[in-house]
Amino acid sequence: MVAPRLAVVPARVSYRPAPGSIPDQPGVYRFSDENGRVIYVGKAKSLRSRLNSYFGDPMGLHHRTRTMVQSAAKVEWTVVQTETEALQLEYSWIKEFDPRFNVKYRDDKSYPWLCVTLAEEFPRVMVGRGAKRKGNRYFGPYSHAWAIRETVDLLLRVFPMRSCRPGVFKNHKQIGRPCLLGYIGKCSAPCVGRVDADEHREIVEDFCSFMASDGTAYVKRLEAQMRQASDELEFEKAARLRDDIGALQKAMDRNAIVFQDRTDADVIALAEDPLEVAVQIFHVRGGRVRGERGWVADRMDDGGTDALIESFLVQLYDEVDPADPDPVAVPREILVPELPTSLDSITAVLTAKRGSRVHIRVPQRGDKRVLMETVARNAGEALVRHKTSRAGDLSTRNRALEEIQEALELPSAPLRIECYDISNLQGTEVVASMVVFEDGLPRKSEYRRFIIRSIDGQNDVAAMHEVITRRFKRLLDDQRASASPAAHDGGDEGPLLIDPTTGAPRRFAYAPSLVVVDGGPPQVAAAAAALDELAIHDIALCGLAKRLEEVWLPDSDIPVILPRTSEGLYLLQRVRDEAHRFAITHHRSRRSKSMVESVLDDVPGLGEVRRKTLITHFGSLKKLRAATVEEIAAVPGFGPVLAAAIKARLEQAPTREAVNTATGEILTS
Repeated sequence: MVAPRLAVVPARVSYRPAPGSIPDQPGVYRFSDENGRVIYVGKAKSLRSRLNSYFGDPMGLHHRTRTMVQSAAKVEWTVVQTETEALQLEYSWIKEFDPRFNVKYRDDKSYPWLCVTLAEEFPRVMVGRGAKRKGNRYFGPYSHAWAIRETVDLLLRVFPMRSCRPGVFKNHKQIGRPCLLGYIGKCSAPCVGRVDADEHREIVEDFCSFMASDGTAYVKRLEAQMRQASDELEFEKAARLRDDIGALQKAMDRNAIVFQDRTDADVIALAEDPLEVAVQIFHVRGGRVRGERGWVADRMDDGGTDALIESFLVQLYDEVDPADPDPVAVPREILVPELPTSLDSITAVLTAKRGSRVHIRVPQRGDKRVLMETVARNAGEALVRHKTSRAGDLSTRNRALEEIQEALELPSAPLRIECYDISNLQGTEVVASMVVFEDGLPRKSEYRRFIIRSIDGQNDVAAMHEVITRRFKRLLDDQRASASPAAHDGGDEGPLLIDPTTGAPRRFAYAPSLVVVDGGPPQVAAAAAALDELAIHDIALCGLAKRLEEVWLPDSDIPVILPRTSEGLYLLQRVRDEAHRFAITHHRSRRSKSMVESVLDDVPGLGEVRRKTLITHFGSLKKLRAATVEEIAAVPGFGPVLAAAIKARLEQAPTREAVNTATGEILTS
């Protein structure tokens, strides 16, 4: 390394280093504010190229990156020899300075560990939480403390090692009498000298070997000893070994086998949104899921999934000391949804920490791909739980509504918010969604779906104009109907929101305080035009653009930028994401039905009613393709001949692929 170079410009006018002063070499840089506090740390293969990217057109930067650059007052860097050195120095600086603009993963809850205190003369096993301590051997983490305590209780009859606290151990050593576990055979009682330190450590090593492996080898060894004891007519010993084997198998059954090849791997998946990311990991040892853990982090910069994976891997395995490699803490294989930015450097660092080669890869097929999808679902659920718990707090919701009122200059807090989103597949099957939040919480009974038939091709702006027009035209119609004399019972209670003919609530009679559209200025302008055409001027309107989370108002060229930590922005984002989810769900349902109908148009004897019956029974074209002739024939109204014709048509029909413009995903039919 060379000495740090410092570039400072007073008065916060511009602190950009002079042209040519930044070296074109690998290194680590850090931005600091006017008080000298480090606010961001990063690394680069080329410091010149990377740092110059921060000082271009500010409007070309991501909002959070632009905020970081504007908050800084100086930038300094350190040149290193390799990218691996840069990776190590970057994280050491992140740990040292704790910069607020770097991603920092935090546990979404406290997970229990199984710990063996190998540094003590008589090691003990215990269940604990929190940070790890040097000199101890850890297993897990596990989902539930009660589950691992039950497992330890089963294993102590096979591995009777010490499990008591130091004070209890010292007390029984003084009185010369073991505790209850010593009397019932769940402790070898080293406190009273039943076993010496070496014998007790052998028991501990057997316990650690069993926990670190799939346990099969140890069970087979006990089975051989049991058969030998039986042959030698030592039936009491054989019975005890039989009970030990039963206890081990019961403990092993608690961890499902996911890989038959005894794979050692950590399977990592992410669930992201523009503001936060949830990470879930399954620890697989010996082919079994030994533990799981989750983190939630605020997204502080514009890094993609590869950058998030890189920062997570460095933080996850940071506790492992390269001078004391641990093949259990760092597995042979790490499965990720996307390869990290600096794959070679991270591989080198983790290989040194493990003491042998570590492989980082993306699973493409088979059991590993299936497990990755399971972990991804867990990550998604963790993100939803995190958001739900955050939204469930009354004071937080009130603060969010007040922040929206202040930012958008509304006369009152928007107690009813409606959000609209458009979804289509290359201009076909255009649908829209309307979701409703009241008092900051979703009101799903008020959700509505729209089918856009008048739009030819992909035109989200025209579709937004149509759905706003249709929704608020119904609002005016319902309000006129509820205000008519026929809608009253003769009293002075005002217009009714109940349809007198059906007794049901009028579906569109409630006016929102705020309308949110998913999109930027074009979508906002289309919604504003629709409201103007209906002469509605007392409903606030805004749009939330996905890329930079900017809030756009009608007739405004400058967006409203809410702070990234704003509860108001979080609520708007949650409303937008719910509208997006609702629209995508509707779109997929219609796409599946239309695909079934179009593929089966030419089957003789299969009319519209029977096609709908197939759709209802199988649910999707994918499931219908996978069905056998017998399964199709079992549907009421279908026989073997018609089922065979349908199966033949499905096999002849080509598989189609398209890209969903709303999500970017590849859709297959």
